[in-house]
Amino acid sequence: MSLMPLEASDRLVIFGITGDLAHKMTLPSLFRLERRGLLKVPVLGVAFDDMTRSQFVDFARQVISEHVEHFDSEVFDRLAARFNYVHGDFSDPALYSEVASACGGSKSPTFYLEIPPSLFVTVAENLVAVGLTEGDGRIVFEKPFGTSLETAVALNAKLHTLLREEQIFRIDHYLGKDPVMDLLYLRFSNTLFEPVWNHNHALAIMVTMAEDFGVDDRGSFYDSVGTVRDVVQNHLMQVLAMVSMEIPVQDLSDQRADLFRCIPQASLRKAVFGQYDGYLDVKGVKPNSITETFVALELNIESWRWGGIPVFIRAGKKLPVKATEVVLRLSKVPPVFVGGKVRRLKWHDDIVLRLGDDPGVNLAVHVKSPGADAVEPVNLRVDFKTALGEAPSPYEVLLLSALKGDNTLFPDERSVEETWRIMDPLLARTEVPLMYEPGTWGPQTAIDMANAYGGWREPTD
Repeated sequence: MSLMPLEASDRLVIFGITGDLAHKMTLPSLFRLERRGLLKVPVLGVAFDDMTRSQFVDFARQVISEHVEHFDSEVFDRLAARFNYVHGDFSDPALYSEVASACGGSKSPTFYLEIPPSLFVTVAENLVAVGLTEGDGRIVFEKPFGTSLETAVALNAKLHTLLREEQIFRIDHYLGKDPVMDLLYLRFSNTLFEPVWNHNHALAIMVTMAEDFGVDDRGSFYDSVGTVRDVVQNHLMQVLAMVSMEIPVQDLSDQRADLFRCIPQASLRKAVFGQYDGYLDVKGVKPNSITETFVALELNIESWRWGGIPVFIRAGKKLPVKATEVVLRLSKVPPVFVGGKVRRLKWHDDIVLRLGDDPGVNLAVHVKSPGADAVEPVNLRVDFKTALGEAPSPYEVLLLSALKGDNTLFPDERSVEETWRIMDPLLARTEVPLMYEPGTWGPQTAIDMANAYGGWREPTD
């Protein structure tokens, strides 16, 4: 899909700038961009909270100082000089006249909507009505983008009556994570990896996203979403695309969409749903809720590269560790005659790509045991933070990309709808999920799912 390039943005407007996401991610990311000298535009905050500009600056100072390391007052003062603030009801057309006035004739503003999805169309319609999206104006939509295939298609159709596709930025913060982008560089920049990255050498692909905490104070939100909608349809499907797509020739979005088209719909028969013991006691969770806090599933990629190779995905809360990783499990070598006898190796070679807080690569290789006529596995580990230094945060990367008009790291219409198509059958589940104890790897049925392929690799950190 060829999109018209957008001019660099001349203003950032953030709807919902006093919300939880702004506390944890957006405001700290703006501070880091300012510290790195990369933020070049004025920033207008829009929210319901009735504050003056001065009060908003004080609010931002407190939030940022709590969430960044090495807070620097001089850096914050430079950032604060960019700030303006408008408050009002997002459904009130009068608010948008104030926003237009505060934008001061901007020709290519970036509007970032970190607001409930139910307000996406309302805000977009009002921005269009006052002429703020003419030319190269763009709108960044926070996830979730739809709750099913039907709703995603309807939302895309509605937005396309208001905006051109290149003006629509659907954010998925996993695509802003440096370790996720590293997947492409590792695969295609190293002679070691690409020759084995196919069905001739691979036995299975395994993707794990484990969280060692529960739903806590997000009961009402999570109970209406569940694990499939929260992290699988978006984050983990994007990770799978990066690890299994063909080499991008021109447009990364084209290769992601092509990969998703090769994946048949998920099947309830090849999925296990779990709910941790104690979930029903969380405030905001409905009595007798069947919302899953864990899911494990098997997919297939019907392409020449991956035909016949299963893809196992699992994600859940209250698991033993917090970690995200991709495992390319290679086929066992055939028996070999070494040291006067035939050796049959018990272990698989794994290429492990760590995408969480400890990004890096593990290679599982087999070596001779010291002083013994035997073979044992050894784990070779590279830590990216140690070797390369601290990476920018995902929201730094994505905000900067949106301001530049670069859609590369944002799922397009095709990818969003294809991933919902793949996951849609799982949303029709009516069975009660299997109970699992906190601190375990989910229901036993899910643990056994990958046994025929050497079993799941359990992340240790």
